[in-house]
Order: sequence, then structure tokens, then C-alpha cells
Amino acid sequence: MTEFSTTYSDFIPQIWSQKLEQMLGKNCVMMQCVNKNWEGDIQQQGDKVKIITPAEVSVSTLTSDDITYEALTPSAQTLEINQRKFFAFKIDDVAKAQANTDIMEAHLANAKKAIEEVQDSYLLALHTDVTSANTVGSESSPIELNKSTIYKYFVDLSLALKNSDAVYAGVKPWVVINPNIEAYLLQSPEFISAHNVADKTLREGSIGRIAGMDVLVSTNLTEVDDKYYVLAGTNDAITFASQLAKIESLRDKDSFSDLVRGLYLYGAKTVQPKALAKMIVSAEAV
Repeated sequence: MTEFSTTYSDFIPQIWSQKLEQMLGKNCVMMQCVNKNWEGDIQQQGDKVKIITPAEVSVSTLTSDDITYEALTPSAQTLEINQRKFFAFKIDDVAKAQANTDIMEAHLANAKKAIEEVQDSYLLALHTDVTSANTVGSESSPIELNKSTIYKYFVDLSLALKNSDAVYAGVKPWVVINPNIEAYLLQSPEFISAHNVADKTLREGSIGRIAGMDVLVSTNLTEVDDKYYVLAGTNDAITFASQLAKIESLRDKDSFSDLVRGLYLYGAKTVQPKALAKMIVSAEAV
């Protein structure tokens, strides 16, 4: 029985919790596109984070010695940790005895992947927060992409962000597409692949840049009612907070097995809708 002492029997929940926490947030597409400015110690579902947004400051022309002071009223929003996901699996004693690799690490990697898929889908669904002014295409007339027109529409998407003052010095916008749209984009001569981006400041996992936006690909941007909602923005738009609340193991009283389970809490808030834009694309034409 010593063969599996380096796999399951040495499972220490605190250590594996730290390991999985470190793994999360890396390589996940939408984790490259949000900020965690308000992430604190989240202990349970229902925790709330109060977000204070500073008020706009106006500038006036000085015509005399009299200066009028305006009263600034910051706005407040609430980020609620209202998403709760878990994973739970059983480890049979026979599998322990026969394991010749660190199977626990492989299982945690699969748990990480499953959590990231949930995260991506959840965050991409925030396209509903995009204003009509920042929307390219419409529900009734979605864009029909092809390799000849794709650049034009991505320029329109980038322009929407610039016209809403979401893009400023030091801020680089992003856009998330799926593999079907990627196939068209790769045929566009205006697309700059990651290998040819000179400044080397692409987000992790980006395939390149189009119309000034870092391009990321997610298989979780799926078809909805024969349409794709391509999301673009800056990291100012969405704030995200999460906590791997617990990983624990216990002995199964009904079989010769160990049980491992984990609880993951998270929430997101679109704090600056003007910093998001979307393109509604016909899935039939892609």
C-alpha cells in the first residue's frame, strides 16, 4: 500500500486548496479581461462588497477671482457574491493502489478547467449590460461576417469603445471571439498575429490584435438563438471577486473510498457599462 502514499493518502486539504487557488485565474480567458480591485476576504455566499465610484469633476473658465466649488457625490454599487459552485468526487481504494502518477493533481487540474468554463460563460453573459450606443448590429439584424468585411466591423466595435471614452492612455481594449469567428479573422490581412505584435504586451493567451484590441478566443462564447454575442471592453468595465471557500476530504462510510469536495464562491459586477461593447453576429453566417 506504500505505492499510493504519494498520491491520495498525502492529500492535505489546506495545501491543495492553495494549489488550486493559484491555478485558478491563469489561462482563463475572461480572467484576463476583468479587474479584481474590490476582491476581499469572501467567506460565504451572500457576502457583499460596496464599490464607490468617484463623481465626475467639471472644469470651468476662470474669469474673476470668484471660484465656485461644486459638491461631488460619489455613487455606490454593490458587488454580491451570489454564485456558488462545487465539485465532489470519490476515490476508490483500488484506484489508489494502482495509481502510478500524481492523480490528485490531475483531478484538481480538471476541477480548475471546469470552474474556468463556468466563469467564462458567466462573465460573457454580461453582454446584456452593454448599452445600445456600444452595440454593433442588432437582435433583428445581426452582422453577417465574412473575410472581406470582418475588419470593418471590428473597427466599428473598437470605435464604440473610443467614442464612449473607455479607451485612454495606458488602457488597451480586448475582444473575445469563438473559434468559428477566429477562422474568418485569421483570413483578414489586417489581423496582426501574436508573433508579429511588436510591443509584446498582449494578454496571456491572446492570438493577436485587430483594430487595436487584443483578441482572445473562448469556446464558451456559444450560440444563443442563432446569434453570437462578441464581447469587447477594457478591464475597467467588470469587477470580479471569488474565493475557493473550502476543500475537504472524508471517508465514505458506504464503500472503500475517500471523498473529496470543494466549494467555490464568486460574483461579478459591470461597474462601467461604457467600457463594454458588443457585436451581435449571425451564427448562420459564421
